Amino acid sequence: GDPNVSTATAVREHHGHDESMHTCAPPDAVVWPQAVGQVQELAALCHRCHVPMVPFGTGTGLEGGVNAVQGGVCFDLSRMDSITELSLEDFSVSVEPGVTRKALNSYLRGTGLWFPVGTVGTRERPGLGLSEQGVRGT
Repeated sequence: GDPNVSTATAVREHHGHDESMHTCAPPDAVVWPQAVGQVQELAALCHRCHVPMVPFGTGTGLEGGVNAVQGGVCFDLSRMDSITELSLEDFSVSVEPGVTRKALNSYLRGTGLWFPVGTVGTRERPGLGLSEQGVRGT
């Protein structure tokens, strides 16, 4: 619905670039799925209609991976930000793709665990917004 879909120019341009040197290549639309089932339905629809899909975490990548060079639909995964499971015994944690490194480490505070990735980024944005989706995508 309306709060989960946008074709506004400013929103599309925000999602059409990251911290890389590449120029902005905005998608045709931005969607904010909030559950795995929604991602699956949107992906199936894009596949049927031959529309490119571009995942978006926080836009801190350095490779231009969020640039929608052929248009398409940007899947902004930031609202999928739950930490779903923590096992102190085997040092593992399960997260949704919108969980940021900062949020994860805040959740882990006091357990003796931390997620040390975050030293990448630019001088202005040293990895503080890094999302788990972006870490896996890189």
